[in-house]
Amino acid sequence: MAGPASDEVEEFLASLADYVPTIPDELTGHYLQRSGFQCPDERMTRLVSVAAQKFIGDIVNDALQYCKIRMQAASKDKKERGSKQLVLTTEDLAAALKEYGVNISKQEYYADSPQAGTTVTTKDKTK
Repeated sequence: MAGPASDEVEEFLASLADYVPTIPDELTGHYLQRSGFQCPDERMTRLVSVAAQKFIGDIVNDALQYCKIRMQAASKDKKERGSKQLVLTTEDLAAALKEYGVNISKQEYYADSPQAGTTVTTKDKTK
């Protein structure tokens, strides 16, 4: 590779050697190894860590926006200006993740559901 673009790439890869990512190299390396990726170059592991950190940051930022919208709608309904403290819910996170194609939904089987047989039904109460 030659030219200014390759120089920028080389400079960026060199800067990764000194960068300490938020996601530890060991964790990223573990998941890369589990997926079958093998590369002795530590910079590649850090590059994946930076990409994962960016992905997580984008999701958290989107979830924050959903939280603000939800809190704003709730304050209009109540017509009172209470605490401005933001509370991130699973629904906010699920909405943000859905934008990225990640579906998190509750499992269909719970211990206290009628399918599990642990709840008292009206039939059981009459006995």
